Amino acid sequence: MKLFDSSLNSNLENIIIAIEQLKDLDIDTLVNSLNVIKLKMHEISPFSTEPVDCVLWVKNKEVYANDYNPNSVAPPEMKLLERSIDADGYTQPIVTMQDDNENFEVVDGFHRNRVGKECPAVTKRIHGFLPIVKINTERSDKTDRMASTVRHNRARGKHKVESMSDMVIYLKRRNWSDNKIAKELGMDADEVLRLAQVTGLAEAFKDKDFSTAWEAADFED
Repeated sequence: MKLFDSSLNSNLENIIIAIEQLKDLDIDTLVNSLNVIKLKMHEISPFSTEPVDCVLWVKNKEVYANDYNPNSVAPPEMKLLERSIDADGYTQPIVTMQDDNENFEVVDGFHRNRVGKECPAVTKRIHGFLPIVKINTERSDKTDRMASTVRHNRARGKHKVESMSDMVIYLKRRNWSDNKIAKELGMDADEVLRLAQVTGLAEAFKDKDFSTAWEAADFED
């Protein structure tokens, strides 16, 4: 592939030479330097609104699981994922949101995160780093991150009913309407209602109309 043509000045060629010289740096400095270059490229990229345009490598200790993921992977599938990453490498980055402490909360890729930390062969091969992309910054509210996690998960994993129910209740407490929950999580209205019913919390139905409850006296002779 031709990287540049004669219409470009020699600065581009000099940039490439400078990048090649980075290979002599220690691993941490090399990775940090490459991340800086990627971020600069991302700033001017025509695809700067797409997180996948900029995959960064960060220390695995800086990546942590969220506390709401409703997706579960059975042990055989988890083993297969571990085998896949061990044999084929990371083909998908972990989707994250950067927090105020410069760490990264997992939005999607909980199990890819685990493999990178818990599989010694993988951890050694990737030098204790993990590949991440940062979700668009306007999705920083927890409700937006929760919705994004579900959208990433629903097409491929199994959701724990209790966790999904807890999430629906949480969103309702944050004044999300049933219609908004259905739209953002890819559900229909009946599914939202069924998940709300699992908890048995009356507040989940405060905007619903119900018929008057039967009284025992109604059945007396």
